[in-house]
Amino acid sequence: MEKSMISGRIWVLTNNRGELIEDIDTDQIYHNAHLHITEISEMGQYALGNLKGWEDFSQKAQPGDILIGGRNFGAGSSRQQAVDCFLSLRLAAVIAPSFGAIYFRNAVNSALPVFKCPDLKEYVEKGKMESGDRIEVNYRTGEGTVVNKRFDFFVEPMSDVQEGILRAGGLFNYEKTLNTT
Repeated sequence: MEKSMISGRIWVLTNNRGELIEDIDTDQIYHNAHLHITEISEMGQYALGNLKGWEDFSQKAQPGDILIGGRNFGAGSSRQQAVDCFLSLRLAAVIAPSFGAIYFRNAVNSALPVFKCPDLKEYVEKGKMESGDRIEVNYRTGEGTVVNKRFDFFVEPMSDVQEGILRAGGLFNYEKTLNTT
């Protein structure tokens, strides 16, 4: 059976009151001052550099970490660098109650796993998910677990197409796998 789990340490994007930060836009994720950088491998150092309280995220994040954001994550422009900076850091996934539509599509197309979890705010407010916790998510079933707290939660599972794009490593590679007869 093929792997269908994503797991890692989480970073919960909260403000100084411990609330999930909502409406994080693409400029907060990747500031326009760095748009001249074209190498994805160099973009990670600027991830969240324009989000108050999270400017040092790129120095703390490790490959395989998972980002937990608030409602409407990635709002705003179609800035691809706001996805690429997380790919550069080799984050395993981003989970939020909802995403900006263009951000969500860019992430899927780039094979960055993104999951919608409508009840995320409640989980964070009740202390069921905190930075440093380890989670596992089955992207086929949507079943998730905060491993160290033995707390189960659900995300919207990936569609077959989204999973295909992820497995292929991006939309352009996925297109090559389709039968075009």
